[in-house]
Amino acid sequence: MDIPPHFSRRHILSAAALLPLAAKAQPNYPSKPIRMIIPFAAGGATDVLGRDLGQAMAPSLGQSFVVENIGGGAGVPALNSVSRAAPDGYSVLFCASGNITAQPLLSKNRVDILSQVTPVGMIASAAHVLVISDKAPFKSLPELIAYAKAHPGEVNFGSAGIGGLAHLGTELLAHSAGIKVTHVPYKGASAATNDLVAGQIHAIFGTMPSFTAMIEKGALHAIGITAASNAQPLKGVPLISKTVPGFSYSSWNAIFAPARTPAGAIDKLYTSMRAAAQNPGLKHRFDEQGVDVALAGPDELRKIVLRERGVWEKVIRDARVELN
Repeated sequence: MDIPPHFSRRHILSAAALLPLAAKAQPNYPSKPIRMIIPFAAGGATDVLGRDLGQAMAPSLGQSFVVENIGGGAGVPALNSVSRAAPDGYSVLFCASGNITAQPLLSKNRVDILSQVTPVGMIASAAHVLVISDKAPFKSLPELIAYAKAHPGEVNFGSAGIGGLAHLGTELLAHSAGIKVTHVPYKGASAATNDLVAGQIHAIFGTMPSFTAMIEKGALHAIGITAASNAQPLKGVPLISKTVPGFSYSSWNAIFAPARTPAGAIDKLYTSMRAAAQNPGLKHRFDEQGVDVALAGPDELRKIVLRERGVWEKVIRDARVELN
């Protein structure tokens, strides 16, 4: 790098001495509201959980969260907004696991997401529920598998889009159960659910709140969950692994901050998250959404991201999943 002639060695050393200061949290952090970016539209499951968490964390931080929804683009615009923000603890991402562990793997210009954002902490884990239409020619998971084996490619699984966990869960189930199904991607979960109710598609993976009303009406049936859960809405729904041994995955929600955010800010945010996890009101709200409170600190969350990224990378490769 060429150094301008008017810069002396003293100038360079003085500037270098200031660099470590950028990595130190302000002693009074946070001194203003924190921007929480959510990579989904307002009103969705992740948005609701993020707003509930922000309200529960505010008292211990002494500051509120200002939610900004940046949906679409497979979460990339939201990730970019956070990764390019000042690493000062005042911009964070509240996302679902697929935004971090799966969707970046489908980018044409792949980068290590953990070089762009740094983990703050996980707050929640949710089993996906496998839901079928009342009009489907099967009523249980064993019947679905038997039908799919007898009619290869004729069972249609919808999803909110290519590369989301609902899609990758479909591919994982097909591989694990030894069946061939057809994936039908939609532009959002609502359109997929509407077609599921109408019988245009047979099945879909997702979180329970998206289906509760239609299940209560008898238009949809929950026939399996992807992982064990204590959440009340999932009580009585059988584990898929009882029919398909070894099959398991779950979605989780966590906060990430821009890379190089000071450790002091990360510590304060996670300490506040741990306090919020003990809030009975937050626990009740999460339970209503079919979500379990599940804490993981920055280091553990980093390990979880790396482990799950390896799982989904194999699914994507084996199923030859590509974005259009």
